[in-house]
Amino acid sequence: MSAFITRRQAFMAGAAAVAAATLGQSITPAFAANNIDEMTKAFTGGAKPVAGKVKLDLPEIAENGNTVPITVSVDSPMTDKDYVSDVIILADGNPNAGVATFHFSPASGVAEANTRIRLANTQNIVAIAKTNDGKFYTASKEVKVTIGGCGG
Repeated sequence: MSAFITRRQAFMAGAAAVAAATLGQSITPAFAANNIDEMTKAFTGGAKPVAGKVKLDLPEIAENGNTVPITVSVDSPMTDKDYVSDVIILADGNPNAGVATFHFSPASGVAEANTRIRLANTQNIVAIAKTNDGKFYTASKEVKVTIGGCGG
């Protein structure tokens, strides 16, 4: 058995390494699968959120996906015994589903937050609220994006 590597074999190994590095960079993250199911399961611990109590205020049509205004509010008395502790915002069409997570306490007064988000294309936005007693509530809304905010 010979331990020599020919010039041709060394050239082929180098070309394969360059091709693997180039393809590896182009595959992620633009072609990564959306992880909304995993993020939902991680947030709820496998519990199924119930529709209601959560209100999403988003435009039906967003001309620019780079900056889409969003307001999420949850109907809660926000007392020491009954309050919303966390709200997660997910997008099922972005390369990474996680958009934002808001944390609340009874001192917050109201369970409401607003911000601007980036959307890659037309997709559903999902908000899931967690209460202090371990219940989950959800709402979703489709937003039509005419110019994508993630290179689309």
